[in-house]
Amino acid sequence: MTAITPTYHSITEATMMPRLVRLAPNLYGAVFSLMKLLPARYILRRAHSRGELDADTVVVETTSGTFGLALAMQSALMERELILVSDPAIDANLYRRLTDLGAKVEICQEPAPVGGYQEARLRRLAEIRAELPSTFCPEQYSNPDNPRSYGVVAEQIARSLGTVDCLVGPVGSGGSMCGTTRGLRELTPHTRAIGVDSHRSVLFGQPDGPRPLRGLGNSLWPANLDHSTFDEVHWCSAPEAYAYTRQLHATHALFQGPTSGAAYLAAQWWAAQNPDGLCVVMLPDEGYRYMATVYDDAWLAENGHLLPRPPTEPLLVDSPADADSDDGWTRMAWGRRTYEDVHGTVPRSGGSLPDPVLS
Repeated sequence: MTAITPTYHSITEATMMPRLVRLAPNLYGAVFSLMKLLPARYILRRAHSRGELDADTVVVETTSGTFGLALAMQSALMERELILVSDPAIDANLYRRLTDLGAKVEICQEPAPVGGYQEARLRRLAEIRAELPSTFCPEQYSNPDNPRSYGVVAEQIARSLGTVDCLVGPVGSGGSMCGTTRGLRELTPHTRAIGVDSHRSVLFGQPDGPRPLRGLGNSLWPANLDHSTFDEVHWCSAPEAYAYTRQLHATHALFQGPTSGAAYLAAQWWAAQNPDGLCVVMLPDEGYRYMATVYDDAWLAENGHLLPRPPTEPLLVDSPADADSDDGWTRMAWGRRTYEDVHGTVPRSGGSLPDPVLS
């Protein structure tokens, strides 16, 4: 019998779900071409069904990465006007692709004194919305449709692999890890969640600072981040993430971006430490944007990111304050606690975190 090739209504429908690839006897990668297609498509379609996208409604959002690309792809398919507010971190190739898809891209050239570029982008976004008669903002950091969209990923993983003992993935908006973990735990409450963050990200309580590793971490606390989801948190440096990105490519021919390398760093370690547990790692996007950076040895050396001997295990710390960036890859037992349980204070949604008071 001749196999029937499935057909799709759009490229976003065809590519939004991950491929499940075995990386070790007890480790599978959920390999996405562009993970943010899933929430972008879901959020815009839900907004349309609720009547929030009139004919003259302009979609506006703040982003410097793949969520903007996903929105641009989906907006082009829906014939929607799109304005994106970004910062100098956006690379030239991505900028060209966004504008080729019809998006208008505004660049904030200076960071805000508190909250950095993300706060500056939010302020400009508010100005644009005030200037236009009708706008819709997907608000990936606070829209509950973001984590909700990953329910289908949890269903796919559970249907294909059965019991999942540990899910590992990078944390930025909080959507993918919180949403997928929530779905898995409906079937297996014991499933562990390991969030991977970058040093000098405020998400789990480190002080804000420069982060060469982009695509995970944050200078602001997103409302979609449910801290009580996580059993463990890992922090890593840019050189470590880049080294494991290259290792993922060299050993498994998976050509992914540096957030995937950061997640793989933690996942391969957990899988080796727990040979009887099944682990799945979220690998968010492909590596084409990083050909001239992460995949270029000369660039790595020139920028001090070349790591001859990548670490094989993390340093265990008792609190985020002990996770010094000079120590590189570190981990902490979070224990499904709230931010307040860990720090003794509550982060302000949509703004910078207060100085933590360690309990």
